Amino acid sequence: MSYISVIGAGSWGSTLAGLLVEKGYDVSLWAFEKEVVDEINDAASNSLYLPGVTFPQGLKATNSLEEAVRKARYILNVVPTQFTRAVFTEASRHVRRDAVIVSASKGIEQKTLMTVSAVLHEVLDMPGAVLSGPSFAKEVCNKLPTAVTLAAKYPGTGLLLQEIFNTNYFRVYTHHDVLGVELGGALKNVIAIASGISDGLGLGHNARAALITRGIAEVTRLGERMGADKRTFSGLSGLGDLVLTCTGPLSRNYSVGVKLGKGMKLPDILASTRSVAEGITTSSSAFELSKRQGVEMPIVEQVHRVIHEGVDPAVAVNSLMSRSLKSEF
Repeated sequence: MSYISVIGAGSWGSTLAGLLVEKGYDVSLWAFEKEVVDEINDAASNSLYLPGVTFPQGLKATNSLEEAVRKARYILNVVPTQFTRAVFTEASRHVRRDAVIVSASKGIEQKTLMTVSAVLHEVLDMPGAVLSGPSFAKEVCNKLPTAVTLAAKYPGTGLLLQEIFNTNYFRVYTHHDVLGVELGGALKNVIAIASGISDGLGLGHNARAALITRGIAEVTRLGERMGADKRTFSGLSGLGDLVLTCTGPLSRNYSVGVKLGKGMKLPDILASTRSVAEGITTSSSAFELSKRQGVEMPIVEQVHRVIHEGVDPAVAVNSLMSRSLKSEF
């Protein structure tokens, strides 16, 4: 009987569901884990993904995709990228044909190299909007000032969704460039891993600043080649999100990079957390996408090699620093 369905009860999905309930919307939150559903319904909390946060009264959680989506006028996807296709394939037969689809997941699907909204469009045969930008879940829960971007193909849809999500602490801007907003949100996770590796190796602030600057140059090159608006990557979903995830200790991707830089092995890092660091799988997808598009992305390439080929992080840094000299622009 929900008006808005949030699919995915990780830290970000739970945060957005709580925000929408607080605004007075009828919200259903779907979670894969039964223990998460039970705790949200019984104690208005989600200690697995958002310890210490209490949700507003009225948030309903469910393990049933049919129950979550069958009456929903608006469906918000916050499922990790590599599981989005499977989840929405199962949900598709229950989705209303007039539903508005919004994605807040940040990644690129492996093998197909599709963005999340493209996956949702293929599965549901419905256009989708994208919510992205620099937004740590814990800070939004604490009502700290946050600004994000809502990209939609149709301006009217964007304006409607802007009103739904906007609050006095969560400021939502509209945008027309769905592809650019998604690429910025996905690829910044890979650069954030590089930034964490740099800090884990103790390479200093100069190195981190260089990675952020050259990282946004790589993301912009790929985005332009694929038809995105160059200006998008200087905005909230590009540079804004990149700066946050490359410098903030709350960033899962940055934290993974720090651990890699300090010598931890990836299997041990993954075993130590339930949260998903999208940049791990996106590094492989982004590397393959750069090759497909014929775009040089040396930082993405080295992150891919550290994570998926076992290259020593210090060797990867040396590879970046010893590349042939060239003009900046």
